[in-house]
Amino acid sequence: MPAKGKHRRPKSQRFTRSIAVAGTGGAALALPLMGATGAHAATPTATVSSTQEKAATALEKAAASAPAAAKKTATKTYAVKAGDSLSKIATDQSVSGGWKKLYSDNRKAVGEDPALIHPGLKLTIGKKAASSSSAESSAKSQSSAESSKSSESSTKTTAETTAPATDTASSSGYTMPVEGATVGTAYKTAGSMWSSGYHTGVDFVVPTGTTIKSIAAGTVVSAGWGGAYGNQVVIQHADGQYSQYAHMSSLSVSAGQTVTEGQQIGLSGATGNVTGPHLHFEIRTTPDYGSDVDPVAYLRSHGVTVG
Repeated sequence: MPAKGKHRRPKSQRFTRSIAVAGTGGAALALPLMGATGAHAATPTATVSSTQEKAATALEKAAASAPAAAKKTATKTYAVKAGDSLSKIATDQSVSGGWKKLYSDNRKAVGEDPALIHPGLKLTIGKKAASSSSAESSAKSQSSAESSKSSESSTKTTAETTAPATDTASSSGYTMPVEGATVGTAYKTAGSMWSSGYHTGVDFVVPTGTTIKSIAAGTVVSAGWGGAYGNQVVIQHADGQYSQYAHMSSLSVSAGQTVTEGQQIGLSGATGNVTGPHLHFEIRTTPDYGSDVDPVAYLRSHGVTVG
């Protein structure tokens, strides 16, 4: 029986089970090993994931800040309206660098005279200035040349305005707005072509390019496009009255500037609603249209001879 027992191979089955158990045990033992391996493998995976998270966060922040950055550097187009001046537009649109920066960015569109802007003109606001050193150098050289030219012009103008006065000046500190001009359309002339039903000022017949002077010392309250008046300047004087000069071809002053008697404020022309070159001149009790008084009587009351 024992011999037979040796041939029944019961141990084989136990061995098989043992192998299975061993296999199972091996698998069980392998699990921690695999787990450990997995844990070691998880480390770079977690690192990559963390890096990806950081990258995603950075991208999100960049995307969020992009509109703000774009807004800062974005440019826009502004259409000039009646009554606008570069100074007014620069203030209203918060242009960094003021009207000079606005003019510099739009010089090609505006032209040589920054005062000659007109309704409908398209201006670029927020344009990035040229960054090349050569461009800056060129701009500085041009600015220097213009400053020198302006200084010479100013010296010449000062010499001209301090020259002996003609019979149009007076010792009271008042003078004619133009020299040797004849009166065209008189004050209060009736007509349907004027919205008020009459002429609110007096026209001095002069060719385009004639020097226009401030009749007395004062402060410029507005200088720019005035609709039907074209390019105009309005000055407040010490007595509280305002003088207006219209249809000018170019302006030499800007709002807020103080002027003296006889100082050049621009050149005559035919801008706005006109049939020919002349200076439309008014005296007002306020800076606005509709507060006019007789300009010839006003000048004469200050000792100025009006031809």
